[in-house]
Amino acid sequence: MPQRISQKVPAYVLERLSKLKATIEHHRYNYHVLDVEEISAEALDSLKRELGEIETTYPELVTSDSPSQRVAGGPIPGFKKISHKVPQWSFNDAFTEEDMRDFDTRIKRMLAKEFGHDVSPTYTCELKIDGLKVVLEYVKGVLITAATRGDGTVGENVTANVRTIESVPLVLRYVDAVTARLSHTALDSTVNIIVEGEVWLPKKEFERINTARAKADEAIFANPRNMAAGTLRQLDPRIVAERRLQTFVYDISQYYHDHNGTNEKIPATQMGELELLKKLGFKVNPHARECKNIDEVIAFWKEWQKKNTKQVYQIDGVAVKVNERKYQEALGYTGKAPRFAIAFKFPAEQVTTVVEDIVLQVGRTGVLTPVAHLRPVSVAGSTVSRATLHNEDEIRRLDVRVGDTVILQKAGDVIPDIVSVLTEMRTGKEKKYEWPTHVAVCGDDGAIERIPGQVAWRCVNKNSFAQQKRKFYHFVSKKALNIEKLGPKIIDVLLQENIIAEYADIFALKKDDMLVLPRFALKSVENLLASIEVARTTTLARLLVGLSIPQVGEETAYDLAMHFGSIKKIRMSAFEELEVLSGVGPIIARAIVDFFISNENKKTVDHLLTQLTIETVSVSRSAGKFSCKTFVLTGTLSSLSRDEAKAKIRTFGGAVSESVSEETDFVVAGENAGSKLSKAEKLGVRVLLEKEFLALL
Repeated sequence: MPQRISQKVPAYVLERLSKLKATIEHHRYNYHVLDVEEISAEALDSLKRELGEIETTYPELVTSDSPSQRVAGGPIPGFKKISHKVPQWSFNDAFTEEDMRDFDTRIKRMLAKEFGHDVSPTYTCELKIDGLKVVLEYVKGVLITAATRGDGTVGENVTANVRTIESVPLVLRYVDAVTARLSHTALDSTVNIIVEGEVWLPKKEFERINTARAKADEAIFANPRNMAAGTLRQLDPRIVAERRLQTFVYDISQYYHDHNGTNEKIPATQMGELELLKKLGFKVNPHARECKNIDEVIAFWKEWQKKNTKQVYQIDGVAVKVNERKYQEALGYTGKAPRFAIAFKFPAEQVTTVVEDIVLQVGRTGVLTPVAHLRPVSVAGSTVSRATLHNEDEIRRLDVRVGDTVILQKAGDVIPDIVSVLTEMRTGKEKKYEWPTHVAVCGDDGAIERIPGQVAWRCVNKNSFAQQKRKFYHFVSKKALNIEKLGPKIIDVLLQENIIAEYADIFALKKDDMLVLPRFALKSVENLLASIEVARTTTLARLLVGLSIPQVGEETAYDLAMHFGSIKKIRMSAFEELEVLSGVGPIIARAIVDFFISNENKKTVDHLLTQLTIETVSVSRSAGKFSCKTFVLTGTLSSLSRDEAKAKIRTFGGAVSESVSEETDFVVAGENAGSKLSKAEKLGVRVLLEKEFLALL
């Protein structure tokens, strides 16, 4: 609403004020959007000071869109939630040329159903900036709100902070198509628009701030993206302004402009949309390119793999979108991502480090996994000191030796891999790793054997202390029987004292058995026995997980439980019956059959069944509104336990995973949510707060 102007303000002051605001805005646009510096920063500051002096003298002249109002007021108490008027999606990822050709094939196959088999969509390639997504809403041409993506439905209101970013216009103004200069005339007041973009921090600014923080003995940020995210969530806008954030705007999600009585529509192509954004005065990345086919897309991706490190901002890939809006609308969305777009990621980040040792780790199934102990190194934003070498063949293929300098690769949050050895760095002191014939932790004589038909080795002795410990750790874990008070240290003591030798022994424990052991007090023993009693009633799926059947994880166990309904039917099932089940296949089927053929395993299960009560299974996994949906739970829910939440998800046909990935559909976040929530936000996975989760149920 226009400010009421005092009659005491001289006309020349009003004229000077108007000129100052227009000139400052003109040079702001040139410098922060076009990267053109027509006057020095000092001269621009001088103009801003004069503007401030006039507004101090005549406070009634201050308007919300004045350049002086980019930083106003002190710290805010906290960020309020804001509901997005348009759902915010994330992209699925592609990592190889084959992934992109599959994407192209999929697009054409879907479009052929509606437009015919000769449809040939074009693609828009845009640099995928490694920053933080922001959603800007303008009403009547004026910035009203700025919000983070959040869970795609609800974000944080960061308007005060975004107003400090010089490349974000407070008021939309036309840009002359010929001169590319900003018009001093504001847009027609009927323009309402919601745009999406990326907030990012220049690399030099990242280095400057980290240097200052290091000198002040403060924690430094791992990368510019983290610093940009942390900055945008600062409660003091003045600190945000000091860090000189930047933006690129790349999408219009809602647009209304009554132009001569006609509502203008969003342009018919993505390239046209970018042009409109530039026309409205937004900073748009200049390197977008229209590609006629997928070969040109791949060529663009290869080109920017070579050039991406030369930019002042971080790039982690190419955002590829079907260019034609009519095709976009026909393709639509999946539960979490647009079908018409994909993020074509650059190869994983790589660093070099030194192999300090190679050790064999015994798993609960007796399989030996070689693990490289590394000189700690930061890669992909985290510190890594270990990497799996998978098996003997992998060590030979890499010819990795203790003391070698190696290239370590980490893509996102997956386990880091050693991809190659820098043999030119060898000094002659490196030690070649010799695969042993005996491993002490396997027990008995330490003999090991190669698993028939596989590259893996395992302990010949199936009852080594190391393997038994891991089996028991797994049996009592949250994924399996969930015996809360029975941790690894207690299991170690019970095994060492020969108080337990098989799973069923846990449920036969007596108070007197444990009170004679060191550091076992009466109260702790009573608590342990109480938690064992609770675990005595369990589900078929939990039992299957706890048995450590090779290849059978949590989800496979639930599939088996839902299909067969009882342990008896699973034990009697034939290979052919198991093989055809969804989520099983021949390898898992063979592992299940072999497990239950073993007399030792039969004995283990028989003894357990005398101690346990198995709840009846009554629901099919294939049914329900969550069919084909994967959930991850993090934090504490006030109205449901973790197990109750999992049970409800599975009741509706959903799957529950322990880790967040691109395949995750929902992350349910309770109080004190951990790193899974951060990863979900990073990957763009939809986050459900407890209230939203309950509503979905």
